[in-house]
Amino acid sequence: MQTPSATEPAIHSASSEKLILLILAAVQFTTIVDFMIVMPLGPQLMRTLNINPAQFGVIVSSYTFAAGAAGLVASSIIDRFARRTTFMVLYAGFLLGTLLCAFAPTYETLVAARVLTGAFGGILGGMAMAIIGDVFPENRRGRATGSLMTGFSLASVAGVPFGLFLGTNYGWHIPFVALVIGGLPALLLTPFALPALNAHVGKQHAHPLSSLVDTFTQSNHLRAFALIIALMLSSFTVFPYLSEYLVKNVGLTEQELPLIYIAGGALTLLAAPVIGRLADHFGKLLTFRVIAPGSAILLLIMTHLPTTATPIVVAIFGALMVCNAGRMIPAMAMITSSVASHRRGAFLSANSSVQHIAAGFGASIGGAMITQSPTGKLGHFGAVGWIAASATLLSLWLAGRVRITDDPQVSAESISLPAAAEATTDAGEPLADCPELTAPSRVTT
Repeated sequence: MQTPSATEPAIHSASSEKLILLILAAVQFTTIVDFMIVMPLGPQLMRTLNINPAQFGVIVSSYTFAAGAAGLVASSIIDRFARRTTFMVLYAGFLLGTLLCAFAPTYETLVAARVLTGAFGGILGGMAMAIIGDVFPENRRGRATGSLMTGFSLASVAGVPFGLFLGTNYGWHIPFVALVIGGLPALLLTPFALPALNAHVGKQHAHPLSSLVDTFTQSNHLRAFALIIALMLSSFTVFPYLSEYLVKNVGLTEQELPLIYIAGGALTLLAAPVIGRLADHFGKLLTFRVIAPGSAILLLIMTHLPTTATPIVVAIFGALMVCNAGRMIPAMAMITSSVASHRRGAFLSANSSVQHIAAGFGASIGGAMITQSPTGKLGHFGAVGWIAASATLLSLWLAGRVRITDDPQVSAESISLPAAAEATTDAGEPLADCPELTAPSRVTT
């Protein structure tokens, strides 16, 4: 009889794994809609609150910077608590923050509410990936990550368009009310759907400051952080301002904006599970390197569009969404597998922090560069597109620097490959192909 070791992902039935993924995807749906809905509501927020693009950038970046700061704190203590309990507390706090956004009467109070929402919601993404890392072994983690991405896809195909409909017809406050109502069932179901995942609780833990320093001094962690920074900069320099650009420069109406999110979300919904399976079959690094260049090209096309027919804009945006999701699935699977399991919660909370801070800087860079003419058209958006494309190309090299290590007894720093083998092996995948380094330890009784 074999029993899993304390550090090995627990063995769950197929039905329980599907239920876990369903809950995680549902929570991902509400958090993504909450974050994304602000961007397409940009034209309405700028008009009704009488704010400029830089101030709108603050609304976007306030969430991300708060999430980043909260993630840094969480990374030092989060492995002291059971995953399920932590997940529920974070989600409850997130829903409270979203409710406060719904009742924010001014620009200043909305920014404050976004800070609170980000403080809780920003850590949820890292916690979801930690749960996936605890439940699913490395050879099925790409598929599980792809399934989790369906939350993002459904947010684009259904959540954001419906939120836009509510915001356009009933005011920008209403989508936040709908999110709180829609999120409550997932919160109530969580204690029944998720296992406790508390094998790491009760063990000796380093001092929070020591844990934080350790997380940010491991060289493999830093390589993973560099990858996520490049990916966030390549997205958030562009996406917060894309709706305003499509309305003012490309010629779409606010009523047509939901079409591009429906198309992008539908295509991503179909593509994400397939990409996850391809990443598991052909390797995460190879899949990433095949898809990411397409994202760079489409970012340049999208940010240089003249007045264009709506169907063409929808097609380009849909392809961009698929490529962006397609690169994130293998990238996040690689990042999740780059840390020993006993450090996973701390590392992924820190990664979530870095991810949100980088997104905030991306939004700030875009807001600082973009200008607005008296007619409302945005200027220098093409230059922002070049920055985004360059960051994407940089990520191709950075992805190859990330080492995969799923064995808690083998740190990224202690792994020593023969020089000849290391010279001929792509970073990011080699350790996954070495059973003696990555196979979970088992105790036979």
